[in-house]
Amino acid sequence: MGMFDKRRFRKLLLFALNFDVRKPRTYQDIDPNKMTTRDLFCRFDLGLDVMEFTGHAIALHSSEGYLDQPCGETIRRIRLYSESLSRHNTSPYLYPVYGLRELPQGFARLSAEYGGTFLLNKAVDEVVMDNGKVKAVKSEGKASVFTYVPNRVRKVGRVIRVICILNHPVKNTHEANSCQIIIPQTQINRKSDIYISVVSYAHNVASDGMYIATVSTTAETSDPEKEVQPGLELLEPIMQKFVKISKVLVPNEDGKKSQIFVSCSYNAVNHFDADCEDIRDMYRRITGTELRFGGSERHQSLNSDDD
Repeated sequence: MGMFDKRRFRKLLLFALNFDVRKPRTYQDIDPNKMTTRDLFCRFDLGLDVMEFTGHAIALHSSEGYLDQPCGETIRRIRLYSESLSRHNTSPYLYPVYGLRELPQGFARLSAEYGGTFLLNKAVDEVVMDNGKVKAVKSEGKASVFTYVPNRVRKVGRVIRVICILNHPVKNTHEANSCQIIIPQTQINRKSDIYISVVSYAHNVASDGMYIATVSTTAETSDPEKEVQPGLELLEPIMQKFVKISKVLVPNEDGKKSQIFVSCSYNAVNHFDADCEDIRDMYRRITGTELRFGGSERHQSLNSDDD
């Protein structure tokens, strides 16, 4: 950013940080439910490059559609990014030490806390139905993703992921042990962004001095590996890489009638924003209420006489 771009961008950040949907006096004549994000950016006289950076790298939008939608959601995302960055200083993101496998382990412990059973390495051989609703699950053998209900999902696209092993930090990152790079779609004449996630020995996921980078995007052609080339070039030299192309699957119905609730498969986005929304949506469909993250409320519920 140039000096003038930084000044305009700073004004937008200050507006977003001071914005409170419950206090109209913070709106500054901007209606978050009516003004589009495009008009919001024009209001602060942001250049095209700054708009792309704000929309894709900060607000984490995965398409250009957000520009013509009400700006309230983008303001919320900008504020979330800024508050997260101020809390952790060097990054707005959290990554579990020892890798993402710690997340299902945490879920298993929480399941046990509620009296549930979490079966690992178990395949669902049969979903037993009774009058159109799920009654029980029969399980033996080895588990694999989505094979238990293949008739309840449909393919909506493909994702390519390239896992790269490096023996050096990524260039122009000040030798950071981890980083996230987003290449906006408009800069490479695509319909989808390219995402690069880098972790390292600092997270106990690689040997000393080694780095693991994942490059991903939504496949748009018959040659997906060529599509991620702009991302791979940023990582050179690459010691070894592993390429995988996966289907993007979504449920055929919401599950309210059958009581079989199926999640979407992972898309190309590496910051899990869409997956978090999918979890909230599933919770809403299963329970009829909104998911709220309140540790004290959870423990009070466990210890109450009503449970």
